[in-house]
Amino acid sequence: MKKRVVYAVIFILLFIVETLIALFIHDDFIRPYVGDIIVVWVVYCFVQLILGGKNSYAVAFGTMIFAFGVEFLQKMKIVDVLGIENTVLRTIIGTSYATGDLICYAVGTIICFAGILMYRKIKKKQ
Repeated sequence: MKKRVVYAVIFILLFIVETLIALFIHDDFIRPYVGDIIVVWVVYCFVQLILGGKNSYAVAFGTMIFAFGVEFLQKMKIVDVLGIENTVLRTIIGTSYATGDLICYAVGTIICFAGILMYRKIKKKQ
């Protein structure tokens, strides 16, 4: 239960950061790159909130695969294929494919792996 609370807090904080980036940052670095790195962490924390912190590396890898899948759906113009006109849904799903996004998702996953490793080393020392 304690892990779920931690994941819930981190998820909420990161979701707020992502929302603020989407609404107020319109640059060529933070929004397109940092935002895509952080989104991996948001999804990871959401899944761990449900799972209670189990299978950390597998969840992180699965999150990256999910992000790749969404990106490839963007390449196929899925929001147009499905006829989604809601601006919020179009923003969440995304409307444009970029190979750079895949790199950002991989970087986000690597950082997530590093965080898991550090957490485990700290926990092991206690």
